[in-house]
Amino acid sequence: QVQLVESGGGLVQPGGSLRLSCAAPGVMMFRIQDMDWYRQAPKKQRELVAGISSGGTINYADSVKGRCTISRDNAKNTVYLQMNNLKPEDTAVYYCQLRGTLFRGQGTQVTVSS
Repeated sequence: QVQLVESGGGLVQPGGSLRLSCAAPGVMMFRIQDMDWYRQAPKKQRELVAGISSGGTINYADSVKGRCTISRDNAKNTVYLQMNNLKPEDTAVYYCQLRGTLFRGQGTQVTVSS
């Protein structure tokens, strides 16, 4: 059974940092899966934040470029999103998704506020 579990969200002040994790314990052959991080803010469209392919190709949304780093640990079936210099407009539910599928986690809330 495919299961994606995000963690690491929380309340942080502007300028702060968070490291999100997405564990995929039930995903077979995780190392060949391309993974994406999305976010969904209230009354806004879903946004692709960052993606990492099985081969390590990485892409970022312009809105987070230079502030976020996506990485993966295939031995742990986990993908990470390090977010630095967070801004109030980064507030959203962040979730990971297997690229090209509908499999996604429940998400983790990130709130950036003073």
